[in-house]
Amino acid sequence: MKTSRRQPLYQRLAEQVTASVRSGVLRPGDRVSSVRQASQQHGMSITTVVRAYELLESSGVIESHPQSGYFVRPQFGRAGVAVARTLLSEQDSPAEPGRSEPLPVSAEVDVSRHVLATLKSIHQNDAIPLGSPYPDPALFPARRISQYNGAILRSGGPLGVLDDLPPGHPDLIRQIVRRHLETGLSIDPGDVVITVGATEAINLCLQAVAKAGDTIAVESPTFYAMLHAIERLGMRAIEIPTDPRLGMDIGALKAIMQTQPIAACMVMPNFQNPLGFEMPEENKRQLVELGARYDMPIIENGVYNELYFGTAHPSVLKAYDKRGMVLYCSSFSKSLTSAYRIGWTLPGRYREQVEKLKFLNTLSTSTLPQRAIAAYLTAGGYDRHLRRVRSTLLQRCDIMSAFVGRFFPAGTRITRPAGGYVLWIELPAKIDSMALYRQALAEGITIAPGRLFSTSDAYRSFIRMNYSYSWTPEIERAIRRLAEMLATMLE
Repeated sequence: MKTSRRQPLYQRLAEQVTASVRSGVLRPGDRVSSVRQASQQHGMSITTVVRAYELLESSGVIESHPQSGYFVRPQFGRAGVAVARTLLSEQDSPAEPGRSEPLPVSAEVDVSRHVLATLKSIHQNDAIPLGSPYPDPALFPARRISQYNGAILRSGGPLGVLDDLPPGHPDLIRQIVRRHLETGLSIDPGDVVITVGATEAINLCLQAVAKAGDTIAVESPTFYAMLHAIERLGMRAIEIPTDPRLGMDIGALKAIMQTQPIAACMVMPNFQNPLGFEMPEENKRQLVELGARYDMPIIENGVYNELYFGTAHPSVLKAYDKRGMVLYCSSFSKSLTSAYRIGWTLPGRYREQVEKLKFLNTLSTSTLPQRAIAAYLTAGGYDRHLRRVRSTLLQRCDIMSAFVGRFFPAGTRITRPAGGYVLWIELPAKIDSMALYRQALAEGITIAPGRLFSTSDAYRSFIRMNYSYSWTPEIERAIRRLAEMLATMLE
């Protein structure tokens, strides 16, 4: 989201074009100035103009025709233009949800049934995927990675199950180490274990540091993959108060640790799903120090670290770890490709246990996708790809936030994510998000009800929505329809 009240140049240009459409100067089907022409006319860089046009395209004002340029969308009527103009202008955003206050008691975890049913429904009959946990696949360079995949197959190299026993393929490990070094974390290749996505990394790390019946501290709300791991291993979860801007309350965690044993802590310090916050540096340092003082392992989920909206890559808890107590987990599923499910972990002092568990659980990670991703990273272009993805996600975040703020009922609160691709939305207390989920699904719209993100029913009136998909008339209609459902439920 915007961090300054000063309006960016790209947004100013987008407003000017929208105003021209609204006034009739530009009519449906008219061609808009080319990027180069607009750059000269307005004295802006080509990059700024491209960003403005991407925003206009995402909001449905214009559309691009390959080799022809940009045109005002024929179906974009005067009412739609008026809405877009309002949404693109500077205005106060809805308030954010407050800090969570869960009860300081451990609980059994039973969310898998709800999550499985929700995930199955996402692509059911071409449903609108506002409830999807994955970013829009169109953001990823799928064709290029497939080309590397094909080239590797044609080369005839070894691809057997035993060719990449843990820790994983050396080429991919080398690229992961290099990437961490570029983003401020110096590690040794021997620190890395390749996994089947971040989900396996989290499960292996949790299995390495705790046993059935142990209590694990988590954020509240927390990403349901964390709860899955706890449930799968027969452990208990205790939810820690969490602020939508600052993250987990370190003082509250310390107070709980002084009254009951906590076997481990599972956190997502950067662009947490569903809240979207980036934990401040001092809080990160304090959390790692607390873990070291009480010999409490910390499992750090960093799958969204590359999707930041700021100017610099966020730091990680692992950077403050001097005793090997932080087990860092990540994957390429949210930043490069979700099709291959390639992840990794830096398990610190628990490396031997994690590598052994990896061998016992899945033997090895498929060789071909490891090599294909390694080839892509070696060739370069990853940072250019990420810059485009971040810019697109930020624009789509602004658009969806504005539409929700305009059309959802009074009292709705929305997070202001610092990265990632999801919004956490607090609806009026009367709303039952599971009832909304079922009603929306019946009309081909998916959302993620708040029940999935906690061991309790504390988030009964909350939903999570994915804003990564290209803004289309279908998505706009889905937002408006959800607003109508909410209005009816409030009556």
